[in-house]
Parts: sequence; C-alpha cells; structure tokens
Amino acid sequence: MNKKDSRLQRARQTRARIALQGAVRLAVHRTNTHIYAQIIAAAGDRVLASASTVEADLRKELKSGSNVAAAVAVGKRIAERAKTAGVETVAFDRSGFRYHGRVKALAEAAREGGLKF
Repeated sequence: MNKKDSRLQRARQTRARIALQGAVRLAVHRTNTHIYAQIIAAAGDRVLASASTVEADLRKELKSGSNVAAAVAVGKRIAERAKTAGVETVAFDRSGFRYHGRVKALAEAAREGGLKF
C-alpha cells in the first residue's frame, strides 16, 4: 500500500464514522499548490458551501495558495459561507491528512469564524 492509498483508507474510515453520526461535514482537500474546503450535507448528496485558494478574488489577496496564511483565509471564508447557508455545527473531515500545518490552520480559522466541531 502506498502513501495515497493509506490516506484514502483513513479518509474512508472517518467518513463512515461521520455518516453514522448523520452530521453535516466540513471536508478539506490539500494539494501542493492549493487548499479546498466544502460543507457537505448530511446525506452526502449536496455541497452547501465551498471555498478554495483557486477563487480569483482570493488569489489576488494571497501571495501563494499553498501556505498557512492561505489556509486561514479559506477557513474564514468557509465559515462565513456556512453561516449564510444556515450551518453552524459540522463534523470535520480532514480527508486522511494529518491534523497539522495547513489543515490545522484551516480548522482553527473556521472555528474562529463561528463553526462548531
């Protein structure tokens, strides 16, 4: 099993636990160049809100899409959009990534923005 398969296996285990809870989830995906966040409905069939470093207005503000500052900006933005969608409580789905660095920064910024998880 390679590194990617191990991460995907961890992600499946987490998503199975979240599905049993029946909670709305905040899914995070991290690449070498960008970070993405989505608020996904409890049924898993709809994206209620999304934010990423790929968005044009956010790219103008940031020097790079692959640092902690970019993750904080995305975390704040996803919290704002979740509130406008009427979501306050979520389950954090880190997609098998370690809770460290950019993933941790996004989670803490989302908490500061008002999301509870």
